[in-house]
Amino acid sequence: MSSKHITAAMLIIGNEVLSGRTQDKNLAFVGNALGEIGIDMKEVRIVADEEDEIIGAVNALREKYTYVFTSGGIGPTHDDITADCIAAAFGVKLEMHPLATQLLEAHYEAQGIEFNAARARMARIPQGASLIDNPVSTAPGFRIGNVHVMAGVPKIMQAMMENILPTLEGGEKLASVTITAQVPEGSIAEAMEELQSQHPEVNIGLYPFYGADGAGVSVVARGRDLRALAKVKEAVETQFTAMGMALIERPPPHEMLKG
Repeated sequence: MSSKHITAAMLIIGNEVLSGRTQDKNLAFVGNALGEIGIDMKEVRIVADEEDEIIGAVNALREKYTYVFTSGGIGPTHDDITADCIAAAFGVKLEMHPLATQLLEAHYEAQGIEFNAARARMARIPQGASLIDNPVSTAPGFRIGNVHVMAGVPKIMQAMMENILPTLEGGEKLASVTITAQVPEGSIAEAMEELQSQHPEVNIGLYPFYGADGAGVSVVARGRDLRALAKVKEAVETQFTAMGMALIERPPPHEMLKG
């Protein structure tokens, strides 16, 4: 496992996500999967099915981060323009990929479904790209440079992502500690700001929650320096104890956390 800092961004493509008609379920999966192998998700963008927006976002993200992962817009309909935009971003032609064509043709033939022009669109791959296997519905994703292009349907995207993960260079994993107490976040905000300034190598986040016993907060510290994490944990626990607040061993459910 590499000790260098490896970063990633995700680009979610689709008018339906921006309109709220479709709720994205892919970001959490990708973020968790990358975190498990020490890759930090640093940025996420959601863009409409508009050529200039997609091309601009792809070029900006691929220059800035180690890996880019896109979801959406590689289906058979006229508004599925992701493949076209990726090809334009890399300045290459979009071609009918022989293997993708063969796989799709066999897939539809086996179902007795016509392999028409619309379905053939899914075999169009930017020149020089390699295929990402799709064990769910056959239509492949693809990888070009540091950009990995996947479907938007969660079941399909996740299957593609599982195939991508072994090909990625991982980094040093982040460790984290969580300290929770029944105290309003405003009561410890200044102390946590000071603690953060003392330990810039650790990211300290405050996540308030509200329950039957009133306001509380979980302090989550993340970093790669285990000694620094231990010092931060001790400092937070000392702060809570000095305020007369007992620690809560089990933090509230994630969906209750705010911020």
